[in-house]
Amino acid sequence: MRTVPTLLACTLLALAPAARAAAPVAVVAAENFYGDVAQQIGGAAVRVTSILSNPDEDPHLFEASPAVGRALAGARIVVESGIDYDPWMEKLLAATGGKDRTVITVAALTGHKSGDNPHVWYDVATMRAYADALTEALAKADPTHGAHYRKQLALFTASLRPIESKIADLKARLAGTPVTATEPVFGYMFDALGMQVRNMPFQMAVMNNTEPGAGDVAAMESDLKTHTVKLLVYNSQASDPVAERMEKLARSSGVPIVGATETEPPGKTYQTWMMGELDAVARALPR
Repeated sequence: MRTVPTLLACTLLALAPAARAAAPVAVVAAENFYGDVAQQIGGAAVRVTSILSNPDEDPHLFEASPAVGRALAGARIVVESGIDYDPWMEKLLAATGGKDRTVITVAALTGHKSGDNPHVWYDVATMRAYADALTEALAKADPTHGAHYRKQLALFTASLRPIESKIADLKARLAGTPVTATEPVFGYMFDALGMQVRNMPFQMAVMNNTEPGAGDVAAMESDLKTHTVKLLVYNSQASDPVAERMEKLARSSGVPIVGATETEPPGKTYQTWMMGELDAVARALPR
């Protein structure tokens, strides 16, 4: 009879490693493109929740649900964009505690400050910096999988090179091209392409949900009617009547149009999303 407890003890010891296996690291990302990168680097070792992921939802009108608060309360790593793009995150973080969690503010990684264009994910260098910071945070939270995270980081970094090559190719022939937008969603990519961006007062007013001045509207209309600008990029996810009017004017005037979104479209990765946007610019402005 003494052999039964002995066999039971041996069985429990054999099962112990599986029982002690670390639970996936809980990562909560304010926006789904940050969550996508976290999933690419973490794989099965992470559990990612992305707050803003609905392509039909205007990010500027987002209201947090109790489920979001619960997810943040259990997160080991939290990712926010910063510089006033997702200000609701600060309130949620303050309300959900979590002294052991790491908060990554992506815009701060590359020195962006309040007042800068908040759409920093259209800057590939910023996303590189985010991936680096995330990898270190994951390795700190889960040292057992540190080598795995760093291997995945190398793969992610390599996957950005075709995007950077595409940017360089387009810049070689499009630098200096005058362009405009309904708001500065695509601004950092315009900068990377070396394009001349016009109508910034109009764009900033739309982004900040204020009415553009009469002079700014007139300047935008003139640029489109006279083909002073060669391309219009519009926010295909969130708009307002004056921005929609400019989109219609561009179409009727024969100015090429490209749509840009603020969240990663369904079924895409960050890499395929960015490459798709660049391909759209290339088609709109052929050689």
